[in-house]
Amino acid sequence: MAIKIVRNSAGNCVNFVGSTNPVYFNACLSGEIDSSDANLINVKNDIRTVTEGQEVYEFYQIPYTEFRDADNNSFATATECSAYITDQCNVSSNTGQFILSSDDTLDFSLDPTETTVLLDNGDAYAVNSIRAAGNDEGKINILQHTGSAIIFRDLEVANASINGVAVDSVLATAVNELNALFVHSGGALGSAPVITSSTSVNINQGDTLNYELVASNGVAYEWSNLPSGVASVDGNIRKIIGGSTLSVGTYTVTATAINYFGQDSQDIDIIVSNPPFSNTKSIQFNNLDYLGANAALLDAELGRSGNGAGSGDAWTIALWFKSSTNSSGQTIFYYGSNDVTNGGYMELRFVGGTDKLRLRYGSNNNYIQVTTPNDSMPPNTWKHIVVTYDGGTTGASSADVSDYYSRFEIFINGVSQTLNNSHSNYGWSGAISGQNLRVGRLAAGNYLQDNSKVEELAIWGSDQTANVSDIYNSGSTHDLSQLTTSPSHWWRMGDGDTYPTIQDNVGTAHFVQYNMTAADIVNDVP
Repeated sequence: MAIKIVRNSAGNCVNFVGSTNPVYFNACLSGEIDSSDANLINVKNDIRTVTEGQEVYEFYQIPYTEFRDADNNSFATATECSAYITDQCNVSSNTGQFILSSDDTLDFSLDPTETTVLLDNGDAYAVNSIRAAGNDEGKINILQHTGSAIIFRDLEVANASINGVAVDSVLATAVNELNALFVHSGGALGSAPVITSSTSVNINQGDTLNYELVASNGVAYEWSNLPSGVASVDGNIRKIIGGSTLSVGTYTVTATAINYFGQDSQDIDIIVSNPPFSNTKSIQFNNLDYLGANAALLDAELGRSGNGAGSGDAWTIALWFKSSTNSSGQTIFYYGSNDVTNGGYMELRFVGGTDKLRLRYGSNNNYIQVTTPNDSMPPNTWKHIVVTYDGGTTGASSADVSDYYSRFEIFINGVSQTLNNSHSNYGWSGAISGQNLRVGRLAAGNYLQDNSKVEELAIWGSDQTANVSDIYNSGSTHDLSQLTTSPSHWWRMGDGDTYPTIQDNVGTAHFVQYNMTAADIVNDVP
């Protein structure tokens, strides 16, 4: 059935005969050709579009051939149809009354200043300029306050409401309720604004703020103490955005809502927190793969000038490791001399076949060596490792060799291991300094094999034995920089890294991937 576009006899309303849509008032609708198909017509509600902030359509993507003019004539083109709809729906010269049908509704309210009566059809009248009266048909007429000119005629009692709430069903009472609203005097009866939106907003560092101030009876708004990088939105001063450059902390700004009767000010706290910890990457090793960095940058943590002098020479190494089934001896971490025969170094090794860890401290000729039990590092299983050195002496007296062993402790998944001890020439009493710093390789050879993986490597220049449980964190990887004692160096091993550089997230000792590709940064984590 065709949809006929018909104005009422007073010329103030348009009805789309043949559809279920209600009658529409003047200056409410406009026609447009759909952007996706030039044969389709949209009829936009201009009033609702403005108030609701997005386009509202009463008819959408209707073929223009479905519409007829008031005389039931078809349209030759979509352009002709669209223009006719706009012309009929936006006649502005009419000075007659609005004649309402039984389907037409009107909702009345006051603006925030309480000086203007608003109608949901888009009309507005000053308070004390209109009045309501019952007519002989038991319906409501809205008239000019002085005189007898009718503006809206035949409003059904059941179709009248105030602030969305239906008026009383009794005509006389309904008229009184409307007139109580219409003769509102503002001023003395007005209310100052009250800010009702949250007084705190939380964002993660690097994120963008999107906060909108809400206040009852608010008309105008002000902000003060906005931090650099945070600003109000052009065209909507109630909203503030930005903040992606803010450091972790709390920033207090002041928001003020104002109307004709007063104002309300509140401090709004912008709370910037560290982003949630995310761990998705590790580094895998195979064949001749290894990581290398400037070893001298770790001399303050791992180096010493002679036999251990105490806590100043202490250190701690922590990492996650996933071994392979390869039975060879494979270096996990190495720091020290190029000359392993005579120069001092420390090496943490995975002993394949018996699946255990071995720490050697010294040279090949003179060393202290401690080893975890067999099968303490099962293959293809992520394990958390912490190795500590208390900074004490490590050689070279046969009478003190038990003390040398006690300088070192190895924890696997937070549990101290019972170590098997050995030495060569009663330990090492010399200096250790950084000539090589490597993950996955000795000074030469002993590479990690068959896609072994290393994750979350960290180094402290102190003995962290008392804090192992915090470092291990019950097996959950976490932000080590937030510990009471942050590591001096921390490599995420893939997260936030771009091949071939593995960033030191605390210090400056960045690793470089050697004999590797970007594919060796993998999605395999504890």
